[in-house]
Amino acid sequence: MTGSVLWLRRDLRRADHPALVAAASEGPVLPLVVIDATLWEGAGVVRRAWYAASVRACAEAYDGQLVLRVGDPRKVVPAVAREVGAQAVHVTRESTPFGRRRDAQVERALSHRDIRFISTGTPYAVGPGLVVKQDGAPYQVFTPFRAAWRDHGWPAPAGAPANLAVAHLESDREAWSFVDDALSVEGLPPLPEPGEAAALRKWREFLDGELAAYDTDRDRPDRPGTSQLSPHLKVGAIHPRTLLADLAGRRDRAADTFVSELAWREFYADVLWHNPSSAWRDLKPTLSGLAYDEADDLVEAWRQGRTGYPIVDAGMRQLLATGWMHNRVRMITASFLTKDLHVWWPIGARHFLDHLVDGDLASNSHGWQWVAGTGTDASPYFRVFNPVTQGKKFDPDGAYVRRWVPELAHLTGAAAHEPWTRDDGYAAGYCPRIVDHAQERVDALARLAAAKERVTR
Repeated sequence: MTGSVLWLRRDLRRADHPALVAAASEGPVLPLVVIDATLWEGAGVVRRAWYAASVRACAEAYDGQLVLRVGDPRKVVPAVAREVGAQAVHVTRESTPFGRRRDAQVERALSHRDIRFISTGTPYAVGPGLVVKQDGAPYQVFTPFRAAWRDHGWPAPAGAPANLAVAHLESDREAWSFVDDALSVEGLPPLPEPGEAAALRKWREFLDGELAAYDTDRDRPDRPGTSQLSPHLKVGAIHPRTLLADLAGRRDRAADTFVSELAWREFYADVLWHNPSSAWRDLKPTLSGLAYDEADDLVEAWRQGRTGYPIVDAGMRQLLATGWMHNRVRMITASFLTKDLHVWWPIGARHFLDHLVDGDLASNSHGWQWVAGTGTDASPYFRVFNPVTQGKKFDPDGAYVRRWVPELAHLTGAAAHEPWTRDDGYAAGYCPRIVDHAQERVDALARLAAAKERVTR
């Protein structure tokens, strides 16, 4: 008889795992991953592949004893618990709208069979919903949230359970075929090395290297200035509490900036917790009357990295080729879609979520809303990123553009950001601009003024 089932979702690791510690206190633990086939097919190929690779690595971390099943968790989880005689199912508490609904349904199904459903910890240092104002209201602006988040604090990393006993149960062959198929898709971009050990190694390399210049280099797509940990945080191969513990006591600007970036991730999770509909709808109604275009041909050019604006195209091609895009370039490409092409942000957010190896619902949707001007702590709608000046500022020598847009490799320095100013700018077949940024900026501001007028009537 197994003590309990540990149902793994966004916590594919063994270290610093409160739910595992809680499960191990009740005896042998059966680690379980359930693939919901309906959701699996609806996810992008890159996200599926990354999760599949991470599950495979997690299985090795659990000595090959991780159980993989396919089906509706409302049926599969209770069935597995009954099969092994478990009295409890332990999980890391979910915070997404879908995850919360699913877990409530699984908990009800388990209660009918007198099996306890126990949630311990979250994928965040501070669980969404815990940081609130003195009157109990959620924060609407990042800076005061960050201060309250720091004041709230977080526990030390959870110690590994002593003498962990892992129970055994056969997986479904069909389940592992889902993993194999996801990893054998033709044209799949190269994935990061998956697993907890790889995540910890990458963190140590960053801690001992690029972190020193993080406050200055994190906005430079032409430099290796970021941690590249977002895919690992997405699947829970490493916990942010582990990172924060290693940074405790450091007061340098670079470390403080990195902690702030972790706080942004936690802020967006908190926003989604309090406002579940904001996953795919405007958080704030102030731009509800804004006129959008259904520019299918232009949107497709944006998706393929053929807008004629080098920094935008470099980012979109990096996304397709690698499943990742530099955060500064995410903002630039998002601004181009929403304010140069006048397209509603969820269209871009869905494309990102399909292709990003680190695609996270809360961070993705609210990052897009920040740019679009519809979200919490949003960049004002009248702030329209100029793709040329942004490119020159954050990729001053044009190295990032030349890497991802080889048609511009013959242009030296910052000239790569303005091929239309050079006689030989289009010599290698680069595409012309699909819109005129200056004109579209004027159009965007006019649409904003019209939307505000409609609201005040």
